Amino acid sequence: MIDIDELKFDEKGLIPAIVVDRETKRVLTLAYMNRESLKISMERGLTCFWSRSRGKLWLKGETSGNYQHIKSITADCDRDALVVEVKKDGPACHLGTDSCFTAPVYGEGEEEFSYRKLYDLLLDRIENPKEGSYTTYLFEKGRDKILKKVGEESTEVIIAAKEGDKRETVYELADLAYHVMVLMAHMGISLDELKTELASRHVIDRKVKQEKMT
Repeated sequence: MIDIDELKFDEKGLIPAIVVDRETKRVLTLAYMNRESLKISMERGLTCFWSRSRGKLWLKGETSGNYQHIKSITADCDRDALVVEVKKDGPACHLGTDSCFTAPVYGEGEEEFSYRKLYDLLLDRIENPKEGSYTTYLFEKGRDKILKKVGEESTEVIIAAKEGDKRETVYELADLAYHVMVLMAHMGISLDELKTELASRHVIDRKVKQEKMT
């Protein structure tokens, strides 16, 4: 495929990897690899990345079953970025969508991202479990597993923010928001209930609960 020694890793030993669906040519996700994860990817034929927030390797699909079978790995002209073409077993995104780029930032005729639509999708996964769906996996494992993930994602937000990495913090906040919504759906807590609670607190000017704690 490629010669690892010819690649240019950044000061942290990482190289961006753009994962693309081999059949549709659609961009699925952007992740990072180091030498070890790239070597594992090439040896096993499955995408393996380096988690910058967790500080460890993660094999895509190891938990969800949504493995990505590598068909080719190509480096750009500067040898400092990779395109990984794959055949995927299931959704590429932990939100249960085919691509992490489902919600457009800009573009005519595209559907705007909506928390309510996401929440409705979560509720649908409860009523209609989907094989290979990470969301279905969480619901099947139950509340303890969901709470564990909320705790893990909260920690990752703290780590990313502590390091001052805005982009990584946004990424981890999105993970946390998703898992919190999974918890809400699991417990039957609606978005309107959360909105009403926030409105009743006047959280912008009066942090009553926090003040009492201090």
